[in-house]
Amino acid sequence: MAKLIGYARVSTRNQSTDRQETDLLAAGIRRDDLYTDHGVSGALASRPQFDRALEALHPGDTLVITTLDRLGRSTHNMLAFADELRTRGAGLRVLNLGGGDVDTSTPMGSMLFTIMAALAQMEYEIKRERVTDSVSKRREAGKDLGGRPQRITDSQIRSAIRLVESGEPAAQVARDLGMSRASFYRRSRELATSAVT
Repeated sequence: MAKLIGYARVSTRNQSTDRQETDLLAAGIRRDDLYTDHGVSGALASRPQFDRALEALHPGDTLVITTLDRLGRSTHNMLAFADELRTRGAGLRVLNLGGGDVDTSTPMGSMLFTIMAALAQMEYEIKRERVTDSVSKRREAGKDLGGRPQRITDSQIRSAIRLVESGEPAAQVARDLGMSRASFYRRSRELATSAVT
């Protein structure tokens, strides 16, 4: 008897699959036929629960996902995956694709899936290009790119260097500053280099 196998995924551990699971259960998937990956990127080839969902698929079954990006990011990979399902005699159903429910076992669904997969990859690449462009423009303008704020000031490092020069062990001085000895030496070199230039 044909079954619906559901798959939900979030990329980070602090995200929730609750909404995806609600949609999948509402689509008729039984709770024990629902597989969920937490903290797993769509770019990864191996996703433990996704692999289990595929093992559970038999000819006539349908894999159901909420959105296309749950499968991955590359059009090529998504289309190859849809073809693999077809050769196994299984279908793919995307609940929110192009504003509606798309089943790749139908000719219209297959065509729409192909178009939407290409658009999803294009959208991802455009976003990535914008981020890269923004970072390079901020870097060129000498603006802060974020990251961890530097807790220990240059003045504190200079004082620590004087302590080491007066005979205090570098490891102890670094520990008192709350940093590793390697970080202390790196910051000391950076200060020495900036003083020379």
